[in-house]
Amino acid sequence: MRGRLCLIGAGLLMLAGCADEPARQTSLPAPEVVRLPAASAGGACQLVDYPTIEEVTGVRFDVSAASRHEKTDTCVLRGEDADGPELALSVSPTTADAAIFADEVVPRGGKTVKGLGKAAYHVAVKPAKNSGPGLEVGWLTGDKRLVSLHYTFPEGEAQAAAEEFADKLVALAKKIDTSSL
Repeated sequence: MRGRLCLIGAGLLMLAGCADEPARQTSLPAPEVVRLPAASAGGACQLVDYPTIEEVTGVRFDVSAASRHEKTDTCVLRGEDADGPELALSVSPTTADAAIFADEVVPRGGKTVKGLGKAAYHVAVKPAKNSGPGLEVGWLTGDKRLVSLHYTFPEGEAQAAAEEFADKLVALAKKIDTSSL
């Protein structure tokens, strides 16, 4: 009996000594973040992909969301930074021809773009509340769709930066427009 009490006492002492040591924590590896393709959002997002956008514009986008309202498909792309730029693409069917497009669709101040669709323009857009300036490229495709690609800069960006970005956004529009060939 005495031997058992000694063993129990020794065991309690060992346990008491272990209590001062911090408990070992096994750390699990952080989950891998998967960057889904923009097209996975569906809708107009199927016309764009992140690597091409980054290659042409130098801007990285990580998140895409698509929507459809009546016959218009849209896609909005953003980066991980909530204050970063935004890229929006919209596509709508139309019965307009190049003349109607030029007369009724091209906004005031729009500059003609050559080599994009049946007719195209780009225009600088003034900043709205809580956003920076923007730039829009719009065109009439060969398969009778109106397409608009709108890039919004972060708040506080200069209007001149938007106008300097025009060539990059037009180049991206030309990569997106495969229907006018």
